[in-house]
Amino acid sequence: MTAGEHVIFRDRREAGRRLAQALAQYKETPRTQVLALPRGGVVVGSEISQALLLPLEVWITRKLGVPGNPELAMGALAETGYRHLNQDVLRQYGISNVQLDKEIRRQQEEIVRQITQYRQGKPLPSLAGQTVILVDDGLATGATFYASLAALRGLEVASLVAAVPVAPPHAREELQSRADQVVILECPARFYAIGQFYSNFSQIDDDEVITCLSRGRTDS
Repeated sequence: MTAGEHVIFRDRREAGRRLAQALAQYKETPRTQVLALPRGGVVVGSEISQALLLPLEVWITRKLGVPGNPELAMGALAETGYRHLNQDVLRQYGISNVQLDKEIRRQQEEIVRQITQYRQGKPLPSLAGQTVILVDDGLATGATFYASLAALRGLEVASLVAAVPVAPPHAREELQSRADQVVILECPARFYAIGQFYSNFSQIDDDEVITCLSRGRTDS
């Protein structure tokens, strides 16, 4: 492989442990919460939570996929109701209001399912005045992560830390405009997909997410 196309992390757990080292200043810091995006981000967040002795909770934001091309984001929807729309994609693909509303309803249903599955239907803990470390297993387009940061700003958090193991080079500047601190371990020049930088990037199932969350919750 050429430079920038090599594997960096063995798996998400190793990535989480390395992120925890970069976030060591937050160890046992009062009023600090790790929030992780499902599913892979929760595994990364679990390692951070355990290493830094901080509570872990799941934060759910869903990509709004283009009809017929669901991997392409035309926006994102956070569990709080915050909605980000990519107007360029909407125009380029001629997305109608009917199509957009249908996708929003579909993702709202999945958000409800995940809240039920991962938090037993419970609301988020209060984040007002807290330092929030938002974690995922990597950034590609960044649509859900950027929308998550914007939604969290609306919850009156004291400080917002964006933490990911790997992201494309342009992501650092994007994140710096949205978060108070940005921690990215690697920004490879040739970035095609998050999985190319992991030896093991296997799919995470709901049971593993629930196990990780149960270890990191202060009320567990």
